[in-house]
Amino acid sequence: MKILHLSTYDTNGGAAKAAYRLHHGLKHMGVDSQMLVQVKFSNDADVIATGSKIVKKYPKLKPHLDSLPKLFFRPYDQTKRTPFSVQWLPSSIESRITEIEPDIINLHWISGGLINIETISQLNKPIVWTLHDMWAFTGGCHYSQKCDRYKESCSNCPQMPAKCNVDLSRWVWQRKENAWNSINGTLVTPSQWLANCAASSSLLKNWRIEVIPNGLDTEIYKPFEQAVVRKMLQLPQDKHLILFGAENATSNSRKGFHLLKSALENLSKTDWSNKCELVVFGGTKSENSPDLRFKTHYLGRINDEKSLATVYSAVDIMVVPSIQESFGQTASESLACGTPVVAFNTTGLKDIVDHKQNGYLAKAFDTEDLARGIAWILEDKDRLKKLSNYSREKVEQQFTQTLQAQRYKYLYEQVVLV
Repeated sequence: MKILHLSTYDTNGGAAKAAYRLHHGLKHMGVDSQMLVQVKFSNDADVIATGSKIVKKYPKLKPHLDSLPKLFFRPYDQTKRTPFSVQWLPSSIESRITEIEPDIINLHWISGGLINIETISQLNKPIVWTLHDMWAFTGGCHYSQKCDRYKESCSNCPQMPAKCNVDLSRWVWQRKENAWNSINGTLVTPSQWLANCAASSSLLKNWRIEVIPNGLDTEIYKPFEQAVVRKMLQLPQDKHLILFGAENATSNSRKGFHLLKSALENLSKTDWSNKCELVVFGGTKSENSPDLRFKTHYLGRINDEKSLATVYSAVDIMVVPSIQESFGQTASESLACGTPVVAFNTTGLKDIVDHKQNGYLAKAFDTEDLARGIAWILEDKDRLKKLSNYSREKVEQQFTQTLQAQRYKYLYEQVVLV
């Protein structure tokens, strides 16, 4: 049985890393697994790049070209906008797929010009589609925020409103409706929340849906001696350290940096004001960086997973204040390193954080409760130790790369037999 994973990238970005981890886990189990990507970053011989020399040299070229239609549609509120993909560029990926001759095609995050909507319906192979966001069942947005029009049919999208009687989201949705009707596919979501969203959507409600959490290599993501890694990272030994991190951590509104800022303001008015410092990865300090009321250590972007594991181990607690998450990979990575997580009780994070067992689930978007959660974890040393131990146990029991690969292998076998 040969599995072909389609992903825009292999190791660049959270969704790409999740796809590559699955591919890597399947290979370790002896499954014939390959990846077909637009831009390749790894040295894995089983990862094949489809892009031309120009695409390899300018990896942002096709994503920018695919985004051209969006230039004519500006959202009313730019601060609430999330990524929106049209997937209209012609693609020549079918010939490469024919050469590989897979038994199953596993789609992952495929936006940015890798493959257009119509081509997906012409692949003529059993499809397993791993959703890393909501794009597959919306009119183009990757996260719907407060909008639920995807349950009926998308039009006049709040993030990409119609102009001059041209409705971009309606056009994308109709193209998907025409294409998805001819696909006999299986969806895999990393969280129950995303599965529920897909099941309630007009486009994918009739697909088989399975929930398989994203897996981690627990030999990489594991606890390190805190004092040692703090010294290595030049972080203070005598402070409680609070971690926040994500891609474009401080500028992506969906990641909730503004909510964290409000929670820290609340926390700074308590006895914790001189006991804590903040660590941020995925964002850099600039002249316009906000006052977070606590001394802040900006680590910038960290691509190396071993280095990231040392950061998780160096801190006492991680805060993931996201508004919407398909899963919440940084939360599971943190738990694997024995670091409890504070998050809002919403979307995919509910599958990862067990309230007052390996972290704290605050009331949705209640920043005062978020601050209380941080204090609750830090105020008792023995409690923090128990939370840390259970954090690691949760990952070992539910989120290992091996367990994920086993679940997918079983699913592939079922799909082939149908």
